[in-house]
Amino acid sequence: MNPTSESPKNATVTPLSNIDGMIKALGHRTRWKMLKELTCGEPRTITELAKVAGCGYDNASQHLARLFHGGLVERGRGRLYQIPKQYIPTPGQPVLDYGHCLLRLDAV
Repeated sequence: MNPTSESPKNATVTPLSNIDGMIKALGHRTRWKMLKELTCGEPRTITELAKVAGCGYDNASQHLARLFHGGLVERGRGRLYQIPKQYIPTPGQPVLDYGHCLLRLDAV
């Protein structure tokens, strides 16, 4: 199946400008778990993401900082984190389209 047939938004996604930061941010399974949780499209607190990822608050904070600096998530009000809406082709589905790559997080 052609990837663009799965999501019409793929053609309009602007790839992340910091591909090196993206690659570094994706280098840990804990971060993949956090990303999967965020594919619901709703912001989450550090505490919520720590619980999902099975780590402590401080560790989760460090992982989220890496995801933030890699451009994969953004910070909202009140220490909430979320994936920028343009990278979620279908909210609630564990798939992210960052332009350079399509992440399927259903096996995480």
